[in-house]
Amino acid sequence: MENVDIARTLRETADLLEIQGANPFRIRAYRNAVRTIEALTRSLQDMVAAGDDLTELQGVGKEMDAHIRELLQTGQLSTLNAVTEVVPRTLAELTRLDGVGPKKAKRLYDELGVESVEGLEAEIQRGTVQELKGFGARSAEKMLRAIGDHRKQQGRFLRAEVEPYVESLQQWMESLDGVERLEWAGSWRRRRETIGDLDLLASYVGDGTPVVEHFTRFDGAVRVEAAGSTKGNIILRSGLSVDLRVIPPESFGAALHYFTGSKEHNVHIRTLGVKLGLRINEWGVFEVPADVDPETVGKDGGRRVGGETEDEVFAALDLAWIPPELREDRGEIDAAREGDLPTLLELSDIRGDLHMHSTWTDGTASILDMAEACAERGYGYMAITDHSQAVTMVGGLTPERVREQWDEVRAAQEEIGDRLRILRGQEVDILKDGSLDQPDDLLAELDVVVASVHSFMDLDRTQMTRRVVRAVSHGGVDILGHATGRLLGRREPYALDVEAVLEACAEHDVAVEINAHPRRLDLDDRHVARARELGVRVVINSDAHAIRGLDVMRFGVEQARRGWLESEHVLNTRPLADVLAWLEGRRKRG
Repeated sequence: MENVDIARTLRETADLLEIQGANPFRIRAYRNAVRTIEALTRSLQDMVAAGDDLTELQGVGKEMDAHIRELLQTGQLSTLNAVTEVVPRTLAELTRLDGVGPKKAKRLYDELGVESVEGLEAEIQRGTVQELKGFGARSAEKMLRAIGDHRKQQGRFLRAEVEPYVESLQQWMESLDGVERLEWAGSWRRRRETIGDLDLLASYVGDGTPVVEHFTRFDGAVRVEAAGSTKGNIILRSGLSVDLRVIPPESFGAALHYFTGSKEHNVHIRTLGVKLGLRINEWGVFEVPADVDPETVGKDGGRRVGGETEDEVFAALDLAWIPPELREDRGEIDAAREGDLPTLLELSDIRGDLHMHSTWTDGTASILDMAEACAERGYGYMAITDHSQAVTMVGGLTPERVREQWDEVRAAQEEIGDRLRILRGQEVDILKDGSLDQPDDLLAELDVVVASVHSFMDLDRTQMTRRVVRAVSHGGVDILGHATGRLLGRREPYALDVEAVLEACAEHDVAVEINAHPRRLDLDDRHVARARELGVRVVINSDAHAIRGLDVMRFGVEQARRGWLESEHVLNTRPLADVLAWLEGRRKRG
């Protein structure tokens, strides 16, 4: 059982216990354990096998230790089973809706008998939710939107949720002798922000039955859907479907290209092949006689001219190899023909992080701890950007508190020395009218200002666009944070003319953020590409609220690559001196 499965089960138990009205301290114990488990870099299964004492982990007491061991041994949790005898398990899904936490779910269940997302939708349509004290028509409308957002993402998984399964399955399949090569394909390889299913290819000589049998014995599989000599399919505990295809070495490159996709990219490639008298499919590249239509020959009809490697597939069309992230039929094939493919950004290019939080608001680590962690990751600079006063639920900082924080920044800087530069920053709220949640004199004293929307997300497109454009037009804003406000799987982007916002950023030399949190990845890849076309500076930030949060940077880099970004397009690939010069230049222009 993967850490992600254990964390999901404990979180579900906590949500249902809260709905049941259990002791708040007990609920908090579950949530603390979940945070610890999500931060682990080691498998709990490996730790238990090694005889580690799990109670030494922060947030894991004797009860949580017992729960973890029970899950690892049985795949089930008796406490969760007991809770679901009192409250329906489907209520846990209800709490995943944006704006519907355990407290609201409990009221809906207690007062209206709502047990599921479908039940909530039905009650809203009947008008009963609107009549509940504290809800009303506007709240019901938001819930309906949340239900729609939720359904759009059903069956999709965040990259961060899928990653542990990829690593474990890779390790499991590598333990089998005879497999020459393993590669992941599909949307995972193209670095899509959400994943519907996984595709794994194995290069193997001869009958592939032993490979498929080994695959179906994977510990994380709860159901085997298919098992043959060339293909297998398993369903994991999370519901994620995984396909395995066993491919002969001479066809591996062609199969990898085919199953990587996208569909649109593949259609374009096959069409080019037909024009050249080539049949291109998952089995290889085949040359067919001039008097034969390539579309009419069999899967391996014609003379094989390539397919062992992806390079052979592209070379047959006189194309350079195309990075998987670009294979969406958005101009990458023409660029490959003309030698204009970008040299895509690498994670190692990142030199700093300009958006993170500390214990001064809703972070869990001190400024010094965050600085030490950034230095350990090889960064040369970072910015502490805690929330401003409008974000009252996390203790947003007043101007007076911001200036008090600078004392701690100075102390942390003295402690860390020249290993890292700590910039004085703040994530300033963009208010409903587009004004900023801090006075101009304070903004002028900050090293870096990130401006973000955290409220009134239901404005219409005209109002929201005017609001954000006004904010980025303010001379004190350096970076626009998570521009569209989306939360993958939970909340759609708010209504916004992104083109107009990017044009305003270009006009005022404001950088736009790729928020690397895997549930945000905001901007999306198309908007990233448009920012590049408009010459807008892009900055990739972690928005970390804990030390472990710094490591989501890789997801932001993946998003940047899908948007065709090179190192030169990204602000925080620049050395400190360049970043400071840009910031100081903006201050002078006002």
